[in-house]
Amino acid sequence: MKKSPIVEIAKKVCPAVVTIVASKDLPKIEDFYFLPFQGEKVAFPKSIKNERQKTKIGGGSAFIISKDGYVLTCNHVVEEDDAQYTVICDPDHRYTAEVLSRDPLTDTAILKIKDKDNFPYLKLANSDEVELGESVIAVGNPLGEFEDTLSAGIVSGLSRKITAYNGNQLSTKSTCLRGLIQTDAAINPGNSGGPLVNMDGEVIGINTAMVMGAENIGFALPINYIKEDLEEVKKEGRIKRPYLGVKYVMLNEQVARENKLNCTFGALVVREMFGEPAVAKNSCADKAGVKEYDIILEINGREVNEDNNLNDILSNCVIGKKIKMVVLRGDKEIELETTLKERN
Repeated sequence: MKKSPIVEIAKKVCPAVVTIVASKDLPKIEDFYFLPFQGEKVAFPKSIKNERQKTKIGGGSAFIISKDGYVLTCNHVVEEDDAQYTVICDPDHRYTAEVLSRDPLTDTAILKIKDKDNFPYLKLANSDEVELGESVIAVGNPLGEFEDTLSAGIVSGLSRKITAYNGNQLSTKSTCLRGLIQTDAAINPGNSGGPLVNMDGEVIGINTAMVMGAENIGFALPINYIKEDLEEVKKEGRIKRPYLGVKYVMLNEQVARENKLNCTFGALVVREMFGEPAVAKNSCADKAGVKEYDIILEINGREVNEDNNLNDILSNCVIGKKIKMVVLRGDKEIELETTLKERN
C-alpha cells in the first residue's frame, strides 16, 4: 500500500518543531482565601513571605532553522521581557534560549538556544512564490500538550489583513497584521509559532492566528517577513529599530464615535493600564513634547491611519534622523520634531 507523502514530510519536519515554555520567579502560593463579590466567592492567592518559585506563565510552538540552534516563533509567544524561556525538543531534552529579537509589527521573534549545536532544522522557502490552492501542512503543539500535531490543508487565500488580539477581543493588546497566508489547515491554541510547510517540507509561514467561532480559517505570517531580520540578528546580534516611546490606540470612525472624538484618524496617545505612562520618560516623544491624549496625525508628511499606522511609518524612518510630527492637541494642530533613537 502506497503511503501518503505527508508521512515523509512528518519525518522530515517534526524533529525540528519544538515547544517554548515561558516562566517567571513568582511568590510561592501557600493557599487561597475567598471573598464575596457580587453574590459569588472569588479566590485570591495567599503567598508565602520571602519564598518564590519558578512558575509557567505561557508558551507556544516554534521551530529550529539552523544547525547551531536559531529558533523562529511568534512575538506574542515570547513577549514577556522578564521571563525565562525554555525550548523543549522532547521530554528528555530541554534547553535555555535567549530572545534575540521581537517584532510586534509582524508578530515574529528570533531566539537562540544556548550551549549546544547540531540540531535538526528546517529550510526556509520563498513565500513570494506561494500559490492559491497549493497543499500545505501546519505543525505545532496545540494546547501545549499534543506535540508533533500535523494538520493538512490548502492555501485558502493570500495577502490577508487581520487584527489579532492577544487572548480575546477585550484585550487592549492588538496587532494589525498584513499580507498573511490564509489556510484551512487547523491552527489551534498553542500552535502559534509553529511552521506552515509546503509539500517539500520547507517553511512558507509561521502559524499565528485563527478566527474564533469559525471552522478552518487560520493564518500564517509569510516566512520572507523575517528573513531580513534574521540576517541582521546573525550579523549584529539584534535588530535595530527606531523608537518613539508612546502607547497609543489607532483611531477610526467607530472608536471616535464611542469616545466622542472629533478626529477619525491618527494615533491617540493613551496609556494601556493604570500606572503605566502613555509617554515613556526621556523617550524621543517625551523630549519632543508629546503629551497623553495628543493625537498624532502625520509623521514626515505621511498621514497616520489604519492602513498606514504609526508603527508602519516609524519602521521606515532612520535612526538618528529628525522626524516632524503634526499633533492634534484639543482643537489645535501643532508641529513637533524629534530625533529618533534605537529601540532598546
